[in-house]
Amino acid sequence: MTSVGTTGIAHRPAATGPDLADRILGGWLGRIAGNMLGKPVEQGEVWTRDRIDRYLRQADALPLTDYLPEPPPGHDGPPLRPEWRQCVRGRVDGSCRDDDIDYAILGLHLLETHGFGFSTEQVGDLWLLRLPYGQTFTAERAAYRNLANGLRPPVTATYDNPYQEWIGALIRADVHGWTSPGDPVRAAGPARRDAVLSHTGNGVYGAMWAAALIAAAFTAPAVRDALETALTVVPVGCRLARAVRRVISLYEAGLPWEDTLATVGEETAGLGWIHTVPNAAVLTAGLLYGDGDFTRTVALTVRGGLDTDSNGATAGSVAGVLTGAAAIPPQWTEPLHDTVRSAVFGFDGVRISELAERTLRLAGTDVRRPGLDTLRQ
Repeated sequence: MTSVGTTGIAHRPAATGPDLADRILGGWLGRIAGNMLGKPVEQGEVWTRDRIDRYLRQADALPLTDYLPEPPPGHDGPPLRPEWRQCVRGRVDGSCRDDDIDYAILGLHLLETHGFGFSTEQVGDLWLLRLPYGQTFTAERAAYRNLANGLRPPVTATYDNPYQEWIGALIRADVHGWTSPGDPVRAAGPARRDAVLSHTGNGVYGAMWAAALIAAAFTAPAVRDALETALTVVPVGCRLARAVRRVISLYEAGLPWEDTLATVGEETAGLGWIHTVPNAAVLTAGLLYGDGDFTRTVALTVRGGLDTDSNGATAGSVAGVLTGAAAIPPQWTEPLHDTVRSAVFGFDGVRISELAERTLRLAGTDVRRPGLDTLRQ
């Protein structure tokens, strides 16, 4: 049975007990599997959507139903990323290290250490303590450098940082969704406080939207409902919201997936392959046309190009929450061997199941948490 909330959008009853545990584990497994799927072709200006599909056709891997195959004989396209040997089918042995997973782990540690009322300054302190500078990139590296030079938020996000609206804050948002199941407004608040350390504008809105999307996935009857709910936490006229709504409108008009991506790609041209807005559009298309099927969702999202490992990770997180861990096909989860490699000090080799259990404990904490009323403070 579903009910209609104050937003007018239908929701399932809130997940509890074993169902909640399975959905949180599904989010972790989905994030890691989606990240691994996209990692070999993570270079959006080189690995375009057409080149990814050409590679898959050469390897006889369309439709894509498993991790990427290793380069086929006669492959004449761009080289895969150097880490490809740890990420292609038949070679995966636990998750390889990646910032998309490091930040999920660091976010969990942040909540365990400081609680849901953490400050942006505490996020920065934890970065300096637990995260190697060499494993940060773009906006995060700029913010880290600013922190090390004695600057404090929000200046850390704006000083000498040309990456303020790129995707880095969005990839840090999952844990705030996982720990606020069914409550997207509550999820968006801590996502914003985390994001403003390194981002502004659509970079921050992307984090709020992603956290709300994941939180909504726990109770939304379908991914379309979760996407609509997530839009309620960001300004209606921001460029991210307009791009997401544009994809939704093209999907509802019956356009094929390829045509939807081509249309939105033209409309967001010039923003760059790591900018939040075009990546949110690719992610939205993967979720809509994947229609709740885990494999189809992560496959379409990665085939969409741009920041493939980040988009694959977020799509996998949403799809994993929607389906639960038990429903994720085994070709995605069994090669992970319940193990994560991480650059976060103290977490390398941690069990995925342990991370999920720790997240579940936080999700069950009955405390007053800042919500949408704090977002503009």
